[in-house]
Amino acid sequence: MLFRVGVENNFEGRSIAWALEHPGCFAYGAHGEAATLNLEGALDKYAGWILQHEPRTWLSFTPDEVETVVDGTWDVYYINDELDQVSEADGYSVNSFFPYDWKPLTAIEIERALKMLEWSRADLLKTLTGLSDEKRNAVYMGERWSINGILGDVAGAEWWYMDRFGLAFPRAELPEEPLQRLEKVHQHFNSVLFRLADVKKVIGVDGEFWSPRKMLRRVLWHERDHTDHIRKLVAI
Repeated sequence: MLFRVGVENNFEGRSIAWALEHPGCFAYGAHGEAATLNLEGALDKYAGWILQHEPRTWLSFTPDEVETVVDGTWDVYYINDELDQVSEADGYSVNSFFPYDWKPLTAIEIERALKMLEWSRADLLKTLTGLSDEKRNAVYMGERWSINGILGDVAGAEWWYMDRFGLAFPRAELPEEPLQRLEKVHQHFNSVLFRLADVKKVIGVDGEFWSPRKMLRRVLWHERDHTDHIRKLVAI
């Protein structure tokens, strides 16, 4: 089974391989080749995750059937407010946009994505089971955020992705409480996604290209990645 891969280099000091046809499936590596190799294991785990929730899964294969082909490569770079390319210390990152991101989302892809968004959110909330306020607000050495800070970032990023398309509600309406913020943004994103089937639209905002497919790719990645992050903090 052939899987198209997008490789994003210089992403926070490492590379990330994206399974372009399967939003929410990704793998990290020290460089592009390592990330692509690691994606093979991530695909198996991802297919198993779907099967846990969907007995009649839309993704089934055996490990020896996996074949990957790099369909696009992107090197992250940095720009300032004037859109001039600058050093990492002086700007903000412009993240990957692959040729495959131009493809509009189909109705069946959105139907599947809505299911995965629900499973992903359930996985995230499960990590919080039994956690005290003290644990959720604890500061961990070497970490940018507390667990509550991570939850706020998940919701804030999801809102920001929608804002790239002018589809977000006013920023002032974002709740301060992390779980309320997560729920409000999540429900709004689900309603927005319904409207993006077959939309052939790519826009440039603040020096970066965005499409519905890229937006979905990053929403599912961001939540699943931070869910794993929280699991590690809970175990400390």
